[in-house]
Amino acid sequence: MKAHDGMYIGGAWRPAAGTDTIAVVNPADEQVIGHVPAGTAEDVDAAVRAARAAFPGWAATPPAERAARIAALRDVLGVRAEEIAETVTAELGAPPALALSVHAGLPLLVAGTYAELAATYAFEERHGSSTVYLEPVGVVGAITPWNYPLHQIVAKVAPALAAGCTVVLKPAEDTPLTAQLFAEAVAEAGLPAGVFNLVTGLGPVAGQALAAHEDVDLVSFTGSTAVGRRIGATAGGAVKRVALELGGKSANVILPGADLARAVNVGVANVMSNSGQTCSAWTRMLVDAERYEEAVALAAAAAAKYVPGDRVGPLVNARQQARVRGYIEKGVEEGARLVAGGPEAPLPTGYYVSPTVFADVTPEMTIAQEEIFGPVVSILRYEDEDDALRIANGTVYGLAGAVWAADDETAVAFARRMETGQVDINGGRFNPLAPFGGYKQSGVGRELGAHGLSEYLQTKSLQF
Repeated sequence: MKAHDGMYIGGAWRPAAGTDTIAVVNPADEQVIGHVPAGTAEDVDAAVRAARAAFPGWAATPPAERAARIAALRDVLGVRAEEIAETVTAELGAPPALALSVHAGLPLLVAGTYAELAATYAFEERHGSSTVYLEPVGVVGAITPWNYPLHQIVAKVAPALAAGCTVVLKPAEDTPLTAQLFAEAVAEAGLPAGVFNLVTGLGPVAGQALAAHEDVDLVSFTGSTAVGRRIGATAGGAVKRVALELGGKSANVILPGADLARAVNVGVANVMSNSGQTCSAWTRMLVDAERYEEAVALAAAAAAKYVPGDRVGPLVNARQQARVRGYIEKGVEEGARLVAGGPEAPLPTGYYVSPTVFADVTPEMTIAQEEIFGPVVSILRYEDEDDALRIANGTVYGLAGAVWAADDETAVAFARRMETGQVDINGGRFNPLAPFGGYKQSGVGRELGAHGLSEYLQTKSLQF
């Protein structure tokens, strides 16, 4: 795969300050496919200075022109969709069909929404004797994860650009090639120099330097809750804003009267997508006692259709594979019933994990409380709706979820009592305009749509 040996700063590829590099490994065959620079605090400082210099001009650019630039970026990404998909498959291991439809396709949809919002958003409002101006917050430090490498970049960069902010991106070290393709697209789309900057590197070095930089006004981070706490503490010490999209342990609640087969099959598919490496995955399936064993059998049969190396790709690296296998072993150790999959590696090469389903899971078990981030479904039994609600709300997370019922009214009534940021009702479809983000330790702030744009704005009121 093509890899740049420098950083994209101030509208050009520049040599890195240091000589250390990061190997990019294909998780399907464990072969090195490229190297990128391991950025330093010096690289981050250069990128932030470029973003700061570009900020006044970009903030003053009319929203309609900013919208046109975002639309041009979307179009370039669309032309390069197959190349993007191939890169995501190579460095993340996503099956080609998923890489093209979701990893390359979803960012186009999201970028399009922000091209439209930039042109139509009310950046100025009149309230009584006051005019309220919504102004860009400034320089944004964006730190993105590896599980949806391009989507997470676009979900931060597009609204920041729409708001009039400039950006320094530090992508995950496992998937930097996709980020480099994005930087190429930025250049091709004609964004002014310094509006977007890219520094590849390790989280504890480049990521920490970006979060702590005194000239970064907002840090937008997606990743684990543990790292989010550290970034929040660092930003809090400097009294700078943060947007944190963190972990999840989402509940898939199947109420009596729901279409059980559909709810189970969609629920299993939700977890197996992207090899379970989705923060909002419905990893806890809650079923009433009367239909519990039927649901277990349906889930086991559904999981058997997801063949590693075909419908399910590898996990991103050896550490993640070992982590997920450790959780499966912990589930067995704590008494859960293994009805599909298991901890054994399904293929001799590649960081694969067997699609796994546990029954007889109780709320206090580790696999019911901690984010596994792999293709593992835990099925829990509940006695009545209040018991189901107690279990659904009984974790430190609150990112997403699903409710299935005989009718939407019943499902909505239950979902309104869930402590979570987004709930799908009877298989409701993904909406790129709906705000995405969590309650409790799942994060602070929202992404996507107008709510995602507002994260990058600050408010000024003039009374006259």
